[in-house]
Amino acid sequence: MLIRTAEARWEGNLKEGKGNIRLGSGAYDGPYSFNSRFEQGTGTNPEELLGGAHAGCFTMALSLGLTTAGHAPTRLETTAKVHLSRVAEALTITSIELITEGRVPGISAAEFERLAQDAKRNCILSRAISAPISLKATLLA
Repeated sequence: MLIRTAEARWEGNLKEGKGNIRLGSGAYDGPYSFNSRFEQGTGTNPEELLGGAHAGCFTMALSLGLTTAGHAPTRLETTAKVHLSRVAEALTITSIELITEGRVPGISAAEFERLAQDAKRNCILSRAISAPISLKATLLA
């Protein structure tokens, strides 16, 4: 079993506080804040990171599906738009919009669409978004 890790640290209250997100691989280590999450401030935010991860996962799944079907892509590009809206007084991710383009020799638009829909249903992150989440909380003195 593979286990991937990421860490977040937050100091202070919600609006004036600041935090840092670090990926276990070391590929990203950077700031986030109320402003970067809910306004236009500098830094990243969890929703942006989720979008990047989902776009990457989906694009790899699509590449696999295309190659398995005998249509190796020369280039695939995907943008993920994570929609954050207020639902019953709580901010909620209401949808993730995947927009993909590909250069794939010898494939019809209908077959590309079919394989893209299959990749959307079956990529690891698409399946994980509805998976159960466990939590262990420890209060430190």
